[in-house]
Amino acid sequence: MNQYLFFLHETPGDYASLSPAQMQEEVARYGAWAGALAQRGLLVSGEKLTDDGGRHLRAGGIAADGPYAEAKDVIGGFFMVKADSDAEAEKLAASCPHLRGRNWIEIRRVDAVRPQ
Repeated sequence: MNQYLFFLHETPGDYASLSPAQMQEEVARYGAWAGALAQRGLLVSGEKLTDDGGRHLRAGGIAADGPYAEAKDVIGGFFMVKADSDAEAEKLAASCPHLRGRNWIEIRRVDAVRPQ
């Protein structure tokens, strides 16, 4: 069975207008989806990332703040799941509550080759 990372891309500020109750509904939808995957033994991990954009580090030690609010999209979180095939991973991603509005999911298979 392969492992896949789902990078959850979103447009900064899209969630800013949600009320606390609406935000709790969002959290509950993601929790229910992740819980269902966990019950099936398909969820490896998942986390929401902070909204600050993080830091970017490049060769030569050049560091800069991450994406700003003007960015077209940022990675707001991730899930790592198990799936037998790319097609199965796509089906799992398609059922994720993140896919609405301008949000999108980048699906990446984790390379099974591990350095010695």
